[in-house]
Amino acid sequence: MGSVSGKSGEMFISIKKNRSAYLMILPFMLFFTLFTIVPVLMSLPIGFTDFNMVEFPEFVGLSNYASLFLSDKIFLQSIRVTLVSAIFTGPVSYVLCFLLAWFINQMRPKFRTIFTLIFYIPSLSSVYTVWKIIFSGDAHGYINSFLLDTGLITSPVQWLTNGDHVLFVTIVVQMYLSLGTGFLALCAGFQNIDRSWYEAGAIEGIKNRWQELIYITIPAMSPQLMFAAVMQIVSAFASGEVSQNLLGFPSTDYKAHTIMNHAFDYGWVRYEMGYASAICMILFIIMYFVNRLASKFFSKYSD
Repeated sequence: MGSVSGKSGEMFISIKKNRSAYLMILPFMLFFTLFTIVPVLMSLPIGFTDFNMVEFPEFVGLSNYASLFLSDKIFLQSIRVTLVSAIFTGPVSYVLCFLLAWFINQMRPKFRTIFTLIFYIPSLSSVYTVWKIIFSGDAHGYINSFLLDTGLITSPVQWLTNGDHVLFVTIVVQMYLSLGTGFLALCAGFQNIDRSWYEAGAIEGIKNRWQELIYITIPAMSPQLMFAAVMQIVSAFASGEVSQNLLGFPSTDYKAHTIMNHAFDYGWVRYEMGYASAICMILFIIMYFVNRLASKFFSKYSD
């Protein structure tokens, strides 16, 4: 009891000492709790019910989860699509974010700010109209026009409606839009590294920037790397907006239908909130375990 009360007292003293910082994050924490934590907690019991948002929920036990894995072929396909998409928009995009942030960090401060803004803006704006023009299915689409002019194809490719291409298009656009909060965290991490560490590294025998990157930069940025990894994982597994805005809903033969698209279908199209909550809970469990794996990896690396 003494150790518990002692820790509580230390926590209270820390909060009181840093009350200005806590007051600054209070608005975010309130919205995060109201629109993220509370819905996640509510989805667990609702997932065991038949709830249409009009009538009182009816308890159905594990019926929703059994239906998902035993009779819902579209859900099983959405798992495959989500995993394939996450492989590219997660690790690959994460590495690209890091390399891009490192490259920008080598620039002069003026150019550094400009290029950071250029790459970050797409994550804040709707650029689907531009991408629809780029992947337009007629001869005037930018991709088709280039391929026709170079002789690589003889007729326009239906990028947005052909089931063989829709997932590829979704992944490309999702990777372009992935330069968000995680990217900014990496850019900030590069700026916060003490320059004296590089001087000490040069004395110890580090000869080029690649060695600086491996032996100084990456170990010094472990908190930012972890934060960016979590953000990329969330973005990769919770993707669905891209396919809806770019390909329509649903996509051709459900070829780009993710778990989030499936939850949207049952939640906001069919109003089967119990079934949609079960889908979201499964997605939450998947994301939780992937985040745990990432945490273990970065904690071992930082140690």
